[in-house]
Amino acid sequence: MSIYQKILVAIDLTEEAPQVLDKAVEVSKALGAQLMLVHVVEPVGYAYGGDIPMDLTELQDQLDKAAKDQLAKYGEQYGVSKENQVVTVGRPESEIHRLSKEQNADLVIVGSHGRKGFQLLLGSTANGVLHGTVCDVLAVRIQ
Repeated sequence: MSIYQKILVAIDLTEEAPQVLDKAVEVSKALGAQLMLVHVVEPVGYAYGGDIPMDLTELQDQLDKAAKDQLAKYGEQYGVSKENQVVTVGRPESEIHRLSKEQNADLVIVGSHGRKGFQLLLGSTANGVLHGTVCDVLAVRIQ
C-alpha cells in the first residue's frame, strides 16, 4: 500500500498551473495515488471589500462557470475524472483545509512562488495551506 492514496491538487488556473499539475501527475503515477483537482474562486465581494452596493451574483456565477470550464480542460488533459474536479467559493486556505479533511486526502499539492521579505509578510496561499492542513503538503516551486 502506498503512503499516499488520495492527492488533492489545488491550482489557481493561471498559466503556471501546468507546472503544479505535471508534478502532481508524476507523484500520483509513482505512488499509484488518485488525484483530485481543486480550484477555489474567491467571492467577488472580497475584491471590493463589500463596499459596492450592488448585486454581484451574476459576476460570481460567470467566474464560477469559467473556473469549472478551465478545470474541466485540465481534468481532460491530465486524465482526472469529472467527479474528482471541484470548484468551490471561499478563502483558498480555508476551502483547501475543509476539502482535504472531507475527501480524506493524504497529501495536498500546491504551487509556491517562493516569495521573500515584504511579499512573505503579506502571506501566501501555499503558506496558509501548510499551516492548518492535517495531512502532508507538497509545495511545488513555480519557475
